[in-house]
Amino acid sequence: MSDKTFQIWFLFSVLVSGCYAQDQLPSKYGSVIDTASAKKHLEIIASDEFEGRETGKKGADKAADYIADQFKLLGLAAPVAGSYFQPVALASNKFNVNRFIIGNDSLITGTDFLIINSSVNKTVKDNEIVFIGYGITEKNYDDLKDIDITDKIVLLINEDEPVDKQGISRITGSTSKSPWSSSNNKRIQHIISKNPKVILAASKAVDSMLTKVQKASRSERIQVKEDLKVPASTASDTPVVVYIPLRTADLILSPSGNTYQDLKNRLNNSGKPISKKLNVPVDIDFGIQTVDVKAQNVLGYMEGTDLKDELLIITAHYDHIGVNPDGQINNGADDDGSGVTGVLEIANAFSEAKKAGHGPRRSILFMTVTGEEKGLLGSDYYTRYPIFPLANTIADLNIDMIGRIDPVHFSKPNYVYLVGSDKLSSELHTISEKANQTYTKLALDYKYNDPADPERIYYRSDHYNFAKHKIPVIFYFNGVHEDYHNIGDTVDKIDFGLLTKRSQLVFYTAWDLVNREKRPIVDSDKK
Repeated sequence: MSDKTFQIWFLFSVLVSGCYAQDQLPSKYGSVIDTASAKKHLEIIASDEFEGRETGKKGADKAADYIADQFKLLGLAAPVAGSYFQPVALASNKFNVNRFIIGNDSLITGTDFLIINSSVNKTVKDNEIVFIGYGITEKNYDDLKDIDITDKIVLLINEDEPVDKQGISRITGSTSKSPWSSSNNKRIQHIISKNPKVILAASKAVDSMLTKVQKASRSERIQVKEDLKVPASTASDTPVVVYIPLRTADLILSPSGNTYQDLKNRLNNSGKPISKKLNVPVDIDFGIQTVDVKAQNVLGYMEGTDLKDELLIITAHYDHIGVNPDGQINNGADDDGSGVTGVLEIANAFSEAKKAGHGPRRSILFMTVTGEEKGLLGSDYYTRYPIFPLANTIADLNIDMIGRIDPVHFSKPNYVYLVGSDKLSSELHTISEKANQTYTKLALDYKYNDPADPERIYYRSDHYNFAKHKIPVIFYFNGVHEDYHNIGDTVDKIDFGLLTKRSQLVFYTAWDLVNREKRPIVDSDKK
C-alpha cells in the first residue's frame, strides 16, 4: 500500500468511525432511561403523601418541591431569577355564607340549607318571617290573597298542592295534580315575581339535594387571575332562594308552636290559605369572595452550545384531581405522574450526555406545569409570561399519560398515540417518524390526530397553548383507560417497560431537534 493510499484509507476510517460513534450517541444515552429509576420516581410522585396533587393544595406543593429537587440533582439551572419555580397567578371565586342566623340558631350551609347559583353579595336583617303556605295563586285557591310580601322573608311549602282526605286536589278538583306540583320552577318563579327579599323553600327533596352536594367534588373553579371576573360589589335585587329541609322548617316554626306537617295538614283539610307572621330575628350575610390560589410551574434549564439561543421545551403536568369528599385519594399515577416521570428520565439522559461532553446544541427547558386539570392554566400562563422568548422556541414535546394500555391495544401494546406532529410542521412529523423507525419502533397511532375525532384531544393538553402561538408540538398519549380520573389510577397498574420506551421516543426526537442544523420549519396550520 502506498503512503498516499494509506492516508486516504486512514482519513476515510476516521470519518466513518466518527459518524458511527455520533450515530451511537442517542442510543447510549437513551438507554439511561430505565424502568428502575422511573418506578422510583413514580412511586413518590403518585404516593398518598402527595394527596392527589390538586392545584392549590399542599400535595401539589410537595410534588413541585420534589421535581425541583430532582432538577437540581441533575445539574439543571434554575431559570426564574435563580429559582426553579415560576409563580402562576391563579384565583377562584368562592361562595361563602358568613352568617345565617334565625332566632338563636346559627345554621350551617350544606347541612341546614342550600343556596344554589347565587352570584351576589348580600346582607339581610329582619325581625319577621311570613309563612305563605303553598305559595299558589289560582281562582279557587290563593295563598297570597290580601298579602303583600314585597321585601319580606317568606317561608313556603315547596312541594305538592292542597288535597282533601280523598286525595282530590283543591286546585284541579280531581285526583290529577296541577302544574304547581309537576313543575320544578313554577312556584318559585311565581313567588319571585312578588319581590320578597328571601324565599325559604321547604320540601322533603332538599335532604336529597344536600346529600348530592356533600358527595359532589369540592373542587373549586380556578382561573388565571387576570381572567377572573370579579363579582359586582352591589347586591342584586333578585330575591335569594334558600332551599331548606323539613327539620329546618320545623326549627323556624317552633317558636310559634307549629310544625311544617301540622300546617300542611291544616291547609289540606280546610282548603283555605293560612298565612302566619313569625316574630323571629334573621341575620344573613353571604357573597362571592375572590381567593388567591398558590401555584407554580417547575422549570429546569439546560443551556445549549452554539445554538443556545434557540430552545426546545419538554412538558408534562404534575397536578391531578386531588382527594374525593369521602377522603379517597386520586393518585394520578398515569395522569400525569407518568408524564412527569418521563420528563425526569429524559432530563437525566441529557444530563449524562452533557457530563460526557455531548451536551445539546440548542437549549432545553424541562417544564412540569400546574393547573392542567383546571383548564391548561400553567401552560397558558407560561405562554403569556414566557421565561424565554416564544419566538426562539422551536417546539414543545408534551407528555400526558404514557404508562398504561387502553382497551383498543390490549392485544398489541407496543404503541403510543401521537397528536399534533403534523399540525404546524411537516418536518417535525418526519423527524418524529424517523426517530421511531431508527430507535423505538413503536406503533404510532394517529387516531386522535384526526380533526374529525370527537374527543378533540389536540385541544385538551398543555401542548395546545404552544400551538396557539405557532410553535410546533407533539403530544404523547396512551389513550383513556378505565381508571382515568379515578382512584384506580395507581402505580401498580403502570407498565414501566412501555413508560420508558415511550419516554425514549421523546428523548430521541428531542435529540434530533436540539442537534440538527436548522429548527423545524412551520409550513402548515391544520386544525
